[in-house]
Amino acid sequence: MRYCMDIHGFITAMEQVALPALAEDYDAGRIGLIVEGKEEIGTVCCALDATERVAGAAVRAGADMLVVHHTPLWNPVTAVTGPTARLLRTLLAAGMNLYVMHTNFDRAAGGVNDVLAARLDLSGTERMTAGVVGNCSLAPEEIARRLPGGGIRVYGEVGTIRRLAVVGGSGFDPALLREAADLGAEAFLSAELKHSVARASPLPCFEATHYALEAPAMEALASRMGWHYIPDPPHVVVIP
Repeated sequence: MRYCMDIHGFITAMEQVALPALAEDYDAGRIGLIVEGKEEIGTVCCALDATERVAGAAVRAGADMLVVHHTPLWNPVTAVTGPTARLLRTLLAAGMNLYVMHTNFDRAAGGVNDVLAARLDLSGTERMTAGVVGNCSLAPEEIARRLPGGGIRVYGEVGTIRRLAVVGGSGFDPALLREAADLGAEAFLSAELKHSVARASPLPCFEATHYALEAPAMEALASRMGWHYIPDPPHVVVIP
């Protein structure tokens, strides 16, 4: 789908999809319009990360706007070198805007956690501080198959799972684990699990990759909005 919208109208539309006020405090200054380009928006591309590969694909697609989940400018920039320079050179040379929807999209209706819950057929969902808990009818093996790239690590003894907590991204926080347990969860799915957290968890922990848990929401957003989705999964090999 080709748009005919100015940048201000586009930003207004995106803020209706995911209100900036939903974002965590640490996202202040890291969401919204991160790189300013053309005033008129015609073609939009969408991806999880603004990698050099994604930016190149967006240029070839003729994009005026690239929407991503993770900002490539997380820390203050005091020198424009290396990968940051190459990425910005590509975006600026093409006049391409870069828009970031991070923790506000995690929490938005139809956002990261809602798409993840739908992908796993969770029902009767309840929202947590971050993530959701819902009734689950899938075995761990089927949960793994439903995620792009496949594969999860399971920490703890697992029986029948009737309620599952899901948090897109790095969600293995002790407070969230306790909150999920209080909501009746019998397992917890997220990414980037620390050994100390796994040891102390009140629930079995299912660890997937960060990409596997969040990329589906960006793909779903692109489909919903009529954008071009650019997959860019990390190259991961499991050696037994």
